[in-house]
Amino acid sequence: MRLQFIGLGGAGCRILDRLVADHGDERFLQGATAFDTDADALDALHHLDDDRRYRFGDAAGGDGLGGDLHAGRRLGSAHASELTRVMDDERPSLAEAFLLLVGLGGAAGGGVAPALAGELDRLYDVPTYALGVLPARNETESRTTETARGRAEEPPRRPLAEKNAARTLDALSDDLDAVFAFDNQRWLRSDETVGEAAPRLNAAIAERLAALFGAGETGDDASTPQQVLDASDVARAVGSDGEIAAIGYASQQVERPETGSRFGLGLLGSSEPAEVDASEAVSAIETVIRKAARGKGTVEVPDGRADRTLLVVGGPPAWLNREAIADGRRWLAEETGSGAILSGDAPDPDGDAVFAVVLRSGIDPADRLTEIRASIE
Repeated sequence: MRLQFIGLGGAGCRILDRLVADHGDERFLQGATAFDTDADALDALHHLDDDRRYRFGDAAGGDGLGGDLHAGRRLGSAHASELTRVMDDERPSLAEAFLLLVGLGGAAGGGVAPALAGELDRLYDVPTYALGVLPARNETESRTTETARGRAEEPPRRPLAEKNAARTLDALSDDLDAVFAFDNQRWLRSDETVGEAAPRLNAAIAERLAALFGAGETGDDASTPQQVLDASDVARAVGSDGEIAAIGYASQQVERPETGSRFGLGLLGSSEPAEVDASEAVSAIETVIRKAARGKGTVEVPDGRADRTLLVVGGPPAWLNREAIADGRRWLAEETGSGAILSGDAPDPDGDAVFAVVLRSGIDPADRLTEIRASIE
């Protein structure tokens, strides 16, 4: 599935930069553009080419918006058409979907996202999704620190982040097909700040997006999937009503089967991969499916239940045991309560790990989402 990725605001642009660093040469990444009002933040990106970074909103003076979501909305309304034109040279008409990457607690990303989503929906007949990052509690709460004079209260670093996130989610539900939520609070370690954790969290996001959307985009020399995952499968799994979706992921290192010829050309024996022990393949697939379903997903899924579920299993072709994958689908149907499990496989002849992605939509609200939405009640 080929997507046009759009980084919005500081957090969204940094996620996009990491995605390009780790997966920039892969086919699912049709295009990548970063938009922000903060010139310094754009300059700090390491992997996006200069012509893929664009500062908008001269009225902001080149700086950030200081959490002012209303200012962000005004800039979004004024510049949405301009931003779509900036992407024209990346041939966005070839994309099968657009994915906005946005920190929901921010003003620039959260402000422009609804207007840009509406403009993309007007121009293109493909879905528009968002990867929306929920702020952590320690971003919006005051902190007690030790100083030479004793204990002191530090004001919250981003006092408006939760309210911004709630309002942005409400606005996006009208303009997007689905929001893949990522809960910073769920992923932070004890006494860790979001700034300290950002490289690790951004890498986790990039890994999950690549595993999900890259599954149907094999190269010419790769094995053909037996169940090809395409854009319509993802669209059916997440729906088109702006619902929250969760991504679960797990991987396990495996031994890649060697060919009979040490030169790989069949000159000294068969060039076909050696057989993999069936019990080992079954165990590996069962393990990654269960970990992807029950492990730490991008956002909490209460009781693991979902109206719609999509399963992707990938890795070296010899490890993709069809019976084990079918058993995994049946188990996942019981685990999630979904009436039917959409699925696809992602054979990777050069891979050294088996992985599974479990995408769930039509889920009950997570406690953290309820908490954030309550901030504006």
